[in-house]
Amino acid sequence: MESKSKKVGLFFGSFNPIHIGHLVIANHMVEFGGLNQVWFVITPHSPFKEKKSLLEDHHRYQMVDRAVEQFPHLRACDIEFGLPQPNYTINTMVYLEEKYPELEFALIMGEDNLKNFHKWKNYELLINNHEILVYPRVGSEEVHTQFDSHPSIHHVDAPIMELSSTFIRKGIKAGKNIRPMLPEAVWIYLDEMNFYK
Repeated sequence: MESKSKKVGLFFGSFNPIHIGHLVIANHMVEFGGLNQVWFVITPHSPFKEKKSLLEDHHRYQMVDRAVEQFPHLRACDIEFGLPQPNYTINTMVYLEEKYPELEFALIMGEDNLKNFHKWKNYELLINNHEILVYPRVGSEEVHTQFDSHPSIHHVDAPIMELSSTFIRKGIKAGKNIRPMLPEAVWIYLDEMNFYK
């Protein structure tokens, strides 16, 4: 008998650009983290980030969409593009729960984000209503936070990916070959569009 709800992990980010590290983590969450799907929720503009090096929303969506084409359990999600800005995760969660009542949503975040989680808007609602799957980041050793023993927080032993979109953008600008760090379809798109140069 099929369980009542499908469990979907939400992986938020600017994905500027999406790289193989993102795919490895998302795929790990599906294969080993108990999720049926992972949605890459592309953030139009984070309240914590300046927008200057951010590609247009639709270009970042295109890259994510192309990156996940061959992975049936991964998908690009542009839900935040239509929400009022600046947007907060809690607003997105409320919206998604209303739109997809049959799905159970979990949050995916890096250990470094957990340190500042108490500063997020309505974080208590998030942590009390959703499972939070935390993947390790380089140099974050054991992050001790007020959430260490919270029943909603689960540390997933995903591979540590020491790769960042910032590093990739700088590499492209410097004329380096960063092709192995990107899904092939993303590299082709970036190259055709002459992005980050």
